[in-house]
This record gives sequence, structure tokens and C-alpha cells, in this order.
Amino acid sequence: VQLVESGGGLVQAGGSLRLSCTVSGLTFDDYVIGWVRQAPGKELEGIASYSSNGGNTYYAESVEGRSTITSDDAKSTVYLEMNHVITDDKADYSCAAGPQFTAYGGRVYIDKADQYTYWGQGTQVTVSS
Repeated sequence: VQLVESGGGLVQAGGSLRLSCTVSGLTFDDYVIGWVRQAPGKELEGIASYSSNGGNTYYAESVEGRSTITSDDAKSTVYLEMNHVITDDKADYSCAAGPQFTAYGGRVYIDKADQYTYWGQGTQVTVSS
């Protein structure tokens, strides 16, 4: 299983960023794909997730209203676009995948980082003020 992120880099505060995650080695429709970030000195934070099961999405409060997660299912690629970037968005961003169906039932979103099974290498986002 591979999750390969792209995007990130240096972003000006107030600007926008777009991250991409291409997934291979698993059945895309069977997984919730999401983004997790870790800011310096802080814990992992699940910020957004997408499920091809009905196109369900989840956003953490910290990014809701200024972020959009979308998917090109045919390309097994998930995108995260974030607008009005702030300095608190500076973090390492990782793409992650967790199964939609678990021993506890089905799910259409993931909000906690520890619920993901597979992880990408991550991409760094730096915000200039």
C-alpha cells in the first residue's frame, strides 16, 4: 500500500494551499482517506476525511469553513484545498487511509488519527506571515 502526497511547501498567510494524495495497493472504495497534521510541539490532528461511500466528508473545527476535501475516484486521488491559511496551519501534513468497515461496523468518516491504518510519508507546510 502506498499513499503519496504532493503539494505543500511555503504558503503566505491568507493564501491557499492544495495537497494531493494518490493511493495505490488498496481498493479505494473500501477506505476512508483523510489528512492528518502535526504542528510543532502538538499532537496529531485529523483534519479532514473523505469516503467514496456517498461522498461523505469530515472537517475538524480548526479547518472547517476554509477547507475542502475532494476526490477523483478514478485516479484514486484525494485533494485537500485550504484557504485563508493562518500561521497555526504550519505543520507536517500526512495522507492516511482507514478501512470503511471494521469489527465495530461501518463508518463514513474518520476524525482521530489513531483510526487510520495506512500512512503516507507526509509533506511539510510552512506559513509565512
